[in-house]
Amino acid sequence: MTDLGQSPQETKAKAPRTLRAKWRRLKKNVFVSFLIDLLVIVATALVLSLLVKTFLIRSFFIPSGSMLETLQIQDRIIVNELVPEVVPVERGDVIVFRDPGNWLSPIVKPEQNFFEASSEWFLSAFGFVASDSTQHLVKRVIGVEGDRIVCCDADKKLTINGVPITEPYLAKGVEPSVLDFDVVVPKDSFWVMGDNRGSSEDSRYHQDLPSKGFVDKKHVVGRAFVISWPVANWLWLENYPNVFKDVPKP
Repeated sequence: MTDLGQSPQETKAKAPRTLRAKWRRLKKNVFVSFLIDLLVIVATALVLSLLVKTFLIRSFFIPSGSMLETLQIQDRIIVNELVPEVVPVERGDVIVFRDPGNWLSPIVKPEQNFFEASSEWFLSAFGFVASDSTQHLVKRVIGVEGDRIVCCDADKKLTINGVPITEPYLAKGVEPSVLDFDVVVPKDSFWVMGDNRGSSEDSRYHQDLPSKGFVDKKHVVGRAFVISWPVANWLWLENYPNVFKDVPKP
């Protein structure tokens, strides 16, 4: 008998069971540890994603053809949200902005059950979907504060502060505008136009509204700088500085 009152045979029989129990506990601890680490990593990634979306960049999809051929319908774009608060908006930038006031028709969202609404909110909050894209507009900035923009001169070109510009982002043979206008951009505002001039409800067509067709700086969400999806349409969105290089300051 051992000093614990057990025979050697009983001690030998119990030893494997003890080892198996320890191994099970160890595996359980390793699994729990892995699960905790995984949850921490996922939570950290989601928080970082939320911070990035809130302060740096976010994604939108293109719901219409007003920016063809630069942006195709259903393209996804990445928007720099540091514009315009940190980085100023420049002529030629493609910007995303909230409706300045009655530019968009009322949007009727389909009814959703609790699960669908919760899932959409969660995915939207962390930037996985852009469910509010239809509540925003995407256009190219043609004029900034103080610019006088006139359409059109004898050569059917827009002029900015008296200088005609040639716009390579327009489809070949397309006129800058079939609607004549002569405007001066007020302080902290922008004059915007779609690249698909024949099918773009832009600044030209909202001059009868209180905004006079201008987009106030406070409505700008950011500047689009790349097409991220589909891969076949990947494109760095430039602002064509050579188009505006000869335009004098207002």
